[in-house]
Amino acid sequence: MRGEVLLNIVIITQARMSSTRLPGKVLKEVLGQPLLVYHIERLKRVPSATQVVVATTTNPADDAIVRVCEASGCAYVRGSEEDVLSRYHLAARAYSADIVVRVTSDCPLIDPAVVDRIIRYYVEHRERMDYVANTVERTYPRGMDTEVFSFQALEEAHREAKLGYEREHVTPFFYTHPERYRMGNVAYHTDVSHHRWTVDTPEDFELIRRIIEALYPEKQDFTLEDVLALLDQHPEWTALNAHVLQKRLGE
Repeated sequence: MRGEVLLNIVIITQARMSSTRLPGKVLKEVLGQPLLVYHIERLKRVPSATQVVVATTTNPADDAIVRVCEASGCAYVRGSEEDVLSRYHLAARAYSADIVVRVTSDCPLIDPAVVDRIIRYYVEHRERMDYVANTVERTYPRGMDTEVFSFQALEEAHREAKLGYEREHVTPFFYTHPERYRMGNVAYHTDVSHHRWTVDTPEDFELIRRIIEALYPEKQDFTLEDVLALLDQHPEWTALNAHVLQKRLGE
C-alpha cells in the first residue's frame, strides 16, 4: 500500500452500555465471551491498521467497557456520552492518527478483510477523495460498515459541526457538504445489503449468537463469505431480524 509506512491508521470504535433498544448490548455474551471482545479481536486482524481504540464515555456504567478493553489489551479513551464526534476527535488526537477508520462496536462480525479493503482504497485515492466508505451506496451487509477519512477532515467536522445529529453520528458533516468533501464508495461484488448483522435488538442478538456459535469454535477468523455460506444453509435464520428497521439519523 503506497505510503503505508508513513501513515498512522487508527481504527476507532464507539462503545457504550446505554442503548435504547438493547441496553448493554456490546457486553452480551456468546460462548462465554462479550460481543465487544469478538469485535476487538477482529479489528486487530486488519493488516493495514496500526492501532485499535475503543471510544467510550465517562459514564460510570461504561467502567465495564473499560475493564473489557484492559483485559483485551485494547487502547481506549473516555469522553462525552452524547457528543460522539468529540469522542472520536479525542481518540484520534490521543493516538496521533493520520487516517481515521470509523466502525461501531455493535458489529461483532465485522470482517478484517473488508475494513482493510476500504482503508487501502482510501490510501490509494486520497489525493482525490476525502472520505471513503462502503455505505454511500449499500451493497455490504449491515454490520460491515466502515468509514475512512483524514484526521484533518475530522478536525474540521469537530470544529464546525453544530447540529445534534452531526455530533451524535460523527460523519454526517462530510456527506452533507459535498461541495467540500469528495466521496468514494467501495462496493461488494454482489448486493447482499439485505442482511443485517449488527446488534440493536434481541432479534439481532439471536441471529449473531447462532452465527458465532456455528462458526467461531472451528474458525475464529471466519469471513463475510463464511457467514453468507452459513446462512445459505440456514435461510430461516435471516428471517429472525428481517423486520428490524435501522434507526434513522436523529432518532
